[in-house]
Amino acid sequence: MTIVANPHSSPGGGLETWDNVRAQFFETGDPERVLAWRTSAVDSLVLDACHQDLPAGPGLAVVAVGGYGRRQLFPYSDVDLLLLFDSEKAIQQADKVVAPFLQRLWDARLRVSQSVRTLAECTELHDGNVELNVSLLDLRYLAGDPQLFHKLSERLPRFVQGQRQSLMRNLARLTRERHHKHGDTLYHLEPNIKEAPGGLRDLQVLSWLHQIKGADPKRLGSRPDSADLDAAGRFFFAVRCYLHYHHGRDANSLTFDAQEWIADQAGPLDAAAWMRGYFRHARSISLTTARLVEECEAQSSSLFSQFRDWRSRLSNAELSVLRERVHFKVPRQLEQDPAMSLRLFAFVARHGIRLAPEAEQRIEGNLAVLRSHYSQPLPLWAALKEIFSLPHAVLALRAMHDTGFLRILFPEVEEIECLVIRDFFHRYTVDEHTLVAIQTVLGLRAEKQNPALKPYAELLSELENPAVLVFALLFHDTGKGSPDEGHVDASVRVAESAMARIQMPEQDRQMVRRLIGRHLDMSATMGTRDLDDAATVEALAHLIETVECLKGLTLLTYADISAVNPSAMTPWRAAQLLRLYRLTYHELTRELETERIPILPQDSSEKAAFLEGFPTRYLRTHSGQEIERHFEMVQQVRESGLAIELVKLEGAYRLTLLTTDRPFLFASVAGTLSGFGMNILKAEAFANRRGEVLDTFVFADPLRTLELNPSENDRLIATLERVVLGKADVSQLLKKRPKAERPSRGSQFEPSVSFDSSVSEAATLIQISAQDRPGLLYDLARTMSSEGCNIEVVLIDTEAHRAIDVFYVTAHGAKLAMEDQRRLETSLLAVCQ
Repeated sequence: MTIVANPHSSPGGGLETWDNVRAQFFETGDPERVLAWRTSAVDSLVLDACHQDLPAGPGLAVVAVGGYGRRQLFPYSDVDLLLLFDSEKAIQQADKVVAPFLQRLWDARLRVSQSVRTLAECTELHDGNVELNVSLLDLRYLAGDPQLFHKLSERLPRFVQGQRQSLMRNLARLTRERHHKHGDTLYHLEPNIKEAPGGLRDLQVLSWLHQIKGADPKRLGSRPDSADLDAAGRFFFAVRCYLHYHHGRDANSLTFDAQEWIADQAGPLDAAAWMRGYFRHARSISLTTARLVEECEAQSSSLFSQFRDWRSRLSNAELSVLRERVHFKVPRQLEQDPAMSLRLFAFVARHGIRLAPEAEQRIEGNLAVLRSHYSQPLPLWAALKEIFSLPHAVLALRAMHDTGFLRILFPEVEEIECLVIRDFFHRYTVDEHTLVAIQTVLGLRAEKQNPALKPYAELLSELENPAVLVFALLFHDTGKGSPDEGHVDASVRVAESAMARIQMPEQDRQMVRRLIGRHLDMSATMGTRDLDDAATVEALAHLIETVECLKGLTLLTYADISAVNPSAMTPWRAAQLLRLYRLTYHELTRELETERIPILPQDSSEKAAFLEGFPTRYLRTHSGQEIERHFEMVQQVRESGLAIELVKLEGAYRLTLLTTDRPFLFASVAGTLSGFGMNILKAEAFANRRGEVLDTFVFADPLRTLELNPSENDRLIATLERVVLGKADVSQLLKKRPKAERPSRGSQFEPSVSFDSSVSEAATLIQISAQDRPGLLYDLARTMSSEGCNIEVVLIDTEAHRAIDVFYVTAHGAKLAMEDQRRLETSLLAVCQ
């Protein structure tokens, strides 16, 4: 008989069965009966195993600890047991009986996590194993020597009392480390409900810290926020039950598929709306945990107190700095003068000192007063401009957001609070994405010594009014709360009402409108247009209009992409964005044409013959040194049939291949790179009148295969040579690449193919959006070659499971005719499917 294998009757012999309890949970959504039944069922199995395998008598006690000790066993939770012995000698003698005992439990398909300790070890501080100390805070006698358990119960409170500071410090450290692993934010779109900030572990940390401090955990109800915490606890207990039942195992990741399934079970909300409720409960837990952890850290650090004493000199007539936290000097000060709230946040932004929990709670308790004050038009821009320009503006904005003040000041942002947009590319909720974007752009101030980010840091320093950029970022996605309207236009409309209410000057309003209205243009251009096509840059410059707007838009784009997820702003993307900025800057200042490379009269006849037939675009996109290198490769082609060069760039590699033209050449090279696990970022192809083809591929190596294994560089080049010369089948290489993980049901979509002959003077642009998979580019390129098309340039981008590929294509040296487009569209869609 087993707990987790759908038994027909409860192990204790009761009338309820696993199926009955499960059915009742899905009917009511109440997890309490599930936890109680599973705990009782496991108790029966453990007691039976004790009776069968463990000797009766003194010296050994079996104790439930952790979640099992709290009687909080979820359907597939691990079972935490403490085997308590009175001496080390007793442990050594008990090996022969403990093993059968544990084996019996494992045979019952219980996942047992056992700890074997002496009484003395249980009352010792374990800095390297804090989990052992805190697990004993939730102990419960099961079987064995009751006197031994009684001794532990008597000694443990004295131990906790004597080691209070160390236990609080260790638990606070573990909590911060765990939060850091999850990016120090609770707003992940696919959160771990147990370990992430605001999850079940945080809820338990609250209980442990209260116990260590000497408070009865049951008295949590006496706290002002206890109602929110109780509701959050019930919600999370239910969610974990749903997850366990859904997966049939101890699963704690709230994936998109799981969200849809739970929302269907719980009803009546859809998954996105249900997740907004999740984040609000998680925020309640997270804020309370953060405050208590900070309070415990303050109590356990006397050295830090000396530094706090120095910081207290920053106190002024309205605010006090005590223990590195900002307090109101007068208890009812906020009620009497609501306007001082902005002075409070300006103080935070200037000095980088967090609000005291008491100050946060006072703001939260006076939101109605503050709403009444700020709902009317007021000249607030000067004060906000100061806050946004100060060194710790992000800290102030976080405090505004966490206390609810931000939505009082700008009711418009309430529509994106905890808002989930399920595009399977963004990692955070919309409001968290916004704050991360602001944090990213203002963090550039400290990156002037970083070679990769120095150009962006200099751009930020050149802005006449960086506060306008912060305001634009704060509102750039507010339109996502209006799903029936395009989010860019809606964001501009929403920002208009806010700018009018705070009486922002018209000049600043115009810049905000431009930044929000154009905030997708640069990312779309570098992802779907050829930056070396003069028409691309000319069109973008026409949209942006001014250099000042270009600088702000470049920084906004950098921050917006970086805040999508930690890996979105790759070194390649950052370099491309900077390149697009410089090209557009030159276009706006009329200097672009001077950088083109002419064909000089002194060129040799052989070199002229090599260049003949290449489009002028080739001369514009390659330096004189690169052209000389390409010309040198001609001799290798004559000797061996092809020449290959592999060069490492910043954040990517560039492969240059010169050979005589042959069918499916581009597709074969793309397939080979894909077979080696490379992600192609950009590719271009040129052909001269002699029938020589120069292909260039820029690709990323996500697994760092070439960097960590230098021999792989030679193997890649050798494989390319064999494929190009027809000695190897590229399709066999692709078969060896691991299959991509199947996307979740909600992330699947229909592919699309679109044509545009207006964006380039010489080629037709084909944009393809399809489910990403290994070898997709190879299949697309092979299909185009089969239809008689020449691929001039390829731009590749990926958003989660969505591949967005752009091809500049010609047929017989001209743009594609409409009949060719229709035929090619049918073939490409078939490949995508």
